[in-house]
Amino acid sequence: MQIGIVGLGLIGGSMAKAFKQYTEAEIWADDANPAVMTEAQKMGVIDGVLDGQKLKECQLVLLALYPEATLAYLRRHADEFNPQGIVMDLCGVKQKVCAAAFKLAEEHGFHFLGGHPMAGTHKIGFKYSRANMFKEAAMIIVPKEGEDERLINQAKEWLAPLGFGKFTLTTPLEHDQMIAFTSQLAHVVSNAYIKSPTAEKHKGFSAGSYKDLTRVAWLNEVMWAELFLDNKTALLNEIDWLQMALSKYRQAIAAGNREELELLLKEGRLAKERIDGYEKSRG
Repeated sequence: MQIGIVGLGLIGGSMAKAFKQYTEAEIWADDANPAVMTEAQKMGVIDGVLDGQKLKECQLVLLALYPEATLAYLRRHADEFNPQGIVMDLCGVKQKVCAAAFKLAEEHGFHFLGGHPMAGTHKIGFKYSRANMFKEAAMIIVPKEGEDERLINQAKEWLAPLGFGKFTLTTPLEHDQMIAFTSQLAHVVSNAYIKSPTAEKHKGFSAGSYKDLTRVAWLNEVMWAELFLDNKTALLNEIDWLQMALSKYRQAIAAGNREELELLLKEGRLAKERIDGYEKSRG
């Protein structure tokens, strides 16, 4: 099998390392940084450069780029993809990417699936990529409406050796709405929280709560700014809801209303237990 990977950053590099370690596939790559390409070849992570001819031969092509760069690549190479293969993006937003990609695939005769591996770290670049990045992680697959189930199953089969714990099928809209809550809002809150003037003096006063809440404040601002703006509607809805919810806590505290405050806190505790399970919420 021949696999093409465009972008050898944290996710693309980890994909390349995983396929090379866990399968017999040939890995062909394309990265804007020549030094990264040289390093990947020296390490034996890739077999060579993903050019137009190799695109025609690859059964699976993974686009590990930011959304705008992904669409630019698809437009530039739309006539070079293997019509019997699968092209999949790995972006953190889906409505913008899939709307254009599904249309390009139909017009140029190739198969496209949206993809989003739910894995990563705050560190970026090929240097920090690793073969076990996707062990037990969820892999989201976003097919076009009415997509042939055989194509989806083929994608799952090819991706299975990477160690994903679960494959989730969804629509572009549902994906973006859910990611706005589970990922993007968390990054916004964490990034804003760490800018409190009090944070400068926290050492000696902090433990797990501080570490948990600030972990994703350490982010790639270029990538996340693009993702936030590409998913503006869903993310603004989540921010508005959180501001409304926080205002209730503030009002109860400002008024010294212990009964109301206890009720709000209880509601949150019960919601955590209901959504994630009692034992998890106690851990």
